[in-house]
Amino acid sequence: MSTPFYVSPEQLMRDRADFARKGISRGRALVSLQFADGIVFASENPSAALHKVSEIYDRIAFAAVGRYNEFENLRIAGVRLADMRGYAYDRRDVSGRGLANAYAQTLGTIFSSGGEKPYEVELFVGEIGDSAEDDQLYRLTYDGQVVDEHGFAAIGGAAEAVGGYLKERYTEGATLEDAIKLAVAALGHTDTDDREIAAKDLEVAVLDRNRTQPRKFRRIRPATLVEILGAVTATTEIEDAKPAAAEPADDTADEPADKPAEKPVEKPADKPVDEAPLAPPADDDGEPPIAPPIS
Repeated sequence: MSTPFYVSPEQLMRDRADFARKGISRGRALVSLQFADGIVFASENPSAALHKVSEIYDRIAFAAVGRYNEFENLRIAGVRLADMRGYAYDRRDVSGRGLANAYAQTLGTIFSSGGEKPYEVELFVGEIGDSAEDDQLYRLTYDGQVVDEHGFAAIGGAAEAVGGYLKERYTEGATLEDAIKLAVAALGHTDTDDREIAAKDLEVAVLDRNRTQPRKFRRIRPATLVEILGAVTATTEIEDAKPAAAEPADDTADEPADKPAEKPVEKPADKPVDEAPLAPPADDDGEPPIAPPIS
């Protein structure tokens, strides 16, 4: 009987953590910012069907990076849990803290079990209250750790560079427009250079406490993003959408300068022509009518 290969628990957890971090680092970063009237989530996502940011409940939003099928399963489980708790008890009993704890238990169990691979995901769970002081933002890692963030946070690929950019420029109580501009600028920031991200390649959503509806989640459309991000992005996208106009040919380029101008030739007026009368309709037997002679 062969002796099973032994791996220390520390080395096993280290290998599983490296595996999860590599999968997460391959994705694009996602930014969350608190502003005066709520929380904004922004990410570079060219797909219009596969969303990284979604609604969980009335005042709660979910955002994730990593493997889509894995965090989509977590999102659906969170929606079911919130609906069941709100239906069985009260809608006010559904909280972002409860959902974050449920996600932490699920991720921690999957990470520590040796039967399956760890989830390659990182999550945001955001909830807004009646005032900015009551807003809550939780960041969950692949191993089930929960971090209570304040102000701003970044997850996914290049999260350190994006987080450093936000740390230098973030201010509390900003407007929605300023928060979106800062989030988009941070997503385009790298250690080497900065780049501009087109509005059609962005996914931006917000929890806005000023909405009159009970559901405070709404998405920011690309047309609105173009207006918010400024005239430079709008002009670039409009010029890219226009077809190239052909330049008119200059017919006088090869003509000599001393050539006399030609006089316009007057055309004789057209003489009126007597119109022939219309042909009578066809007979009932289907024979074609014979046109009468022209007078």
